[in-house]
Amino acid sequence: MGIISVEQADRLYWLGRYTERVYTTLNIFSKSFDHLIDGMVDSYVGFCESIDIPNIYADKEDFVNSYPFDVNNTDSIISNLNRAYDNAIMLRESIGSETLAFIQLAIYDMNKAAKSKAPMIELQKVNDNLLAFYGTVDDQIDSENVRNIIKAGKRIERIDMYARLGVSKEELTREVFRMIPRVERSGLDYDERKLVNLKELVEQDVLDYYEIVKEVESIL
Repeated sequence: MGIISVEQADRLYWLGRYTERVYTTLNIFSKSFDHLIDGMVDSYVGFCESIDIPNIYADKEDFVNSYPFDVNNTDSIISNLNRAYDNAIMLRESIGSETLAFIQLAIYDMNKAAKSKAPMIELQKVNDNLLAFYGTVDDQIDSENVRNIIKAGKRIERIDMYARLGVSKEELTREVFRMIPRVERSGLDYDERKLVNLKELVEQDVLDYYEIVKEVESIL
């Protein structure tokens, strides 16, 4: 692939962000689902608060059915996966049909999970397909620039999500230092000061998660 247009770069970046958002929220949802099954009826409220989405759910049954599968809910997992697919289909020539296929398979498994009596089995397959997607990004995409833009989006989204969830200093520091070289090599128009600020923020003894979210959201 030669020169990447602004529109293509934007789609690649959001492809990385949306696939990571689905992957991370599915992992969190799996833990929340176990709590709900065990009778902790209000655990979904804390889940919504942790990832900063509105609690529009009537009860735990509504949450379990709507949050993963409701295409009319813009915060649902399937809505984010569909956004990833919308970007991927427009990038077919850039990322290749094999890479795109794993996003399509993830949607197929999401639809199976919506009809299943044991949805977590199918939802795990969604994440397996997303991991395969990232594997083919490395293996099948020749353009280093394309790979770096997707992975810059992925790393930025992960830091955003992890900071909202209040993960450990060690884990967040690791992700920040993995993200920085991806952004620097992506060719995207980024604010170098934000990268410096993020390094300084994760080196503090006590993390200011709010500031980390603010800085990572304004890198580009």
